Amino acid sequence: MSGSDARKWWALVAIAASVLVVGLDLTVLSLALPVLAAQLHASTTDLQWFSAAYSLVLAAALLPAGLLGDRMGRKKLLLIALVLFGAASAACAFSTTSAELIAARAVLGLGAAAIFPMSIAVLPVMFTEEERPRAIAVVMGATFIGYPVGPLLGGWLLDNFWWGSVFLINVPVVVLALVAVVLLMPESHGVRSTSIDIPGIAASSAGLASLTYGLIKAGQDGWGDALAVATMLAGAVVLAGFVAWERWITGRKQPLIQLELFRSAGFTWGTALTTFVSFAMFGILFAIPQYFQEVLGFDSFGSGLRMLSLIAGMVVGMLTGTRLQTARSKDGEPAKAAPLSARPLVTVGFAVMAAALAVGAATRVTSGTGLAVGWMIAAGLGLGLAMPAAMNVALGALSAERSGSGSALITALRQVGATIGVAVLGTVLLSAYRSQLSLGHLPAGAADTVRSSVAGGVAVARATHSADLLIMVRTAFVHGQDIMLVVCAVIALASAVLALIFLPRRAAAVAATASPAPISEPTARPVATGPGSGDNQGS
Repeated sequence: MSGSDARKWWALVAIAASVLVVGLDLTVLSLALPVLAAQLHASTTDLQWFSAAYSLVLAAALLPAGLLGDRMGRKKLLLIALVLFGAASAACAFSTTSAELIAARAVLGLGAAAIFPMSIAVLPVMFTEEERPRAIAVVMGATFIGYPVGPLLGGWLLDNFWWGSVFLINVPVVVLALVAVVLLMPESHGVRSTSIDIPGIAASSAGLASLTYGLIKAGQDGWGDALAVATMLAGAVVLAGFVAWERWITGRKQPLIQLELFRSAGFTWGTALTTFVSFAMFGILFAIPQYFQEVLGFDSFGSGLRMLSLIAGMVVGMLTGTRLQTARSKDGEPAKAAPLSARPLVTVGFAVMAAALAVGAATRVTSGTGLAVGWMIAAGLGLGLAMPAAMNVALGALSAERSGSGSALITALRQVGATIGVAVLGTVLLSAYRSQLSLGHLPAGAADTVRSSVAGGVAVARATHSADLLIMVRTAFVHGQDIMLVVCAVIALASAVLALIFLPRRAAAVAATASPAPISEPTARPVATGPGSGDNQGS
């Protein structure tokens, strides 16, 4: 491996670290909520806004961040985002009021809105078509590793240090990522037109924020909540207007997003399938930690330890998929086998996920840890096969000039899919859970607490020393979890069918394939080559 190649792969490690620190932040917050409620005298509304402030700013800023990266430089924007994220993490750690923490969480969301798309946008620029599957696997792996590692790290920090440590741990990781990005990552630019699509930025930000808020509120207060429905409808209407506006200005000005990308089956279905993965997997990540803690009785550390089984399967799937997608040669001889296209990998990956989720749906309250660990390993294997391959197909449609805005579009759709997944699948689980409860013997307040969540039910059962109530609550939750996993399995199976039908057999040269940026010349601007090079698609 040449020095230039080595620098490129070390730069990828910096990108992965940037993504990992964002993933860790998402999971450690949930562990700290009980402590925050006591230390900051936070109300239930405050606790909800600790999470919502981050999600709303993230949704609103994703698409503008992608365009900004194309205009001012992706490396430069990533550095700014990392500084913002590190500073906001420190601000979270030393917050003394709920308002301060909410404001700091909003700034965290702003940093994450640039980190996510920029980490994907540089992949088509830095890596060749043959190298890209491995690079995507590394970044996707870092994204998902944060979810089980967060409870492990957060639980240990909360047990041994003050609550601010769960936010402060981000700072050294951010510093290391900053140093690595400065030294190793090449700069790349896209289209630097003088026109800025201000109406498009305003409409996309307002629409995504409104839709996200409505979904969060529906997940908390039910789908019959008038404000939740109104904000979701308003967000959908604004986003429809945004699409109409983008259609109208295409060819007249530089639009915020390239709608022409959706003419590519690879981009359309690659993006859709990665969104479906987010929908299903975030439902699992929402429910399974509760199962380990409230049904099986493990603490946060023990729950996170068992969640690593999902990552173990995912790593095996990613390594296998990457090897199958990459044709290698030895000593100048042609490769013995052609690389496998994304279509069979994504199809098989989703099929494996569907089978694993179906097995998980057979869980009973008496089932042991072995069943959960086994089906999660299989689900992770399917995820590792499907996700990077589908992402690679979508990225293959992006030109070097618009990889920032295109990656932001992919990220925005995945983020919306994850939010919908938590809201919809959380509602499915809670409704099925409540349907199995019989609480006529309890006071109204205690009954409401039991109905609110399995954690509340377990707390009431232990406070009243009622073994029967504890068994009822745990049995009801497992029933709800099984119903939710059936829904996830159906989504995965439908995704396998869609991949088989609609994904192209081979990636088409829909947009330019960027030549990797010269690592030895960090300020060099990459030049697209091949058919359709340049800022094509009418932008």
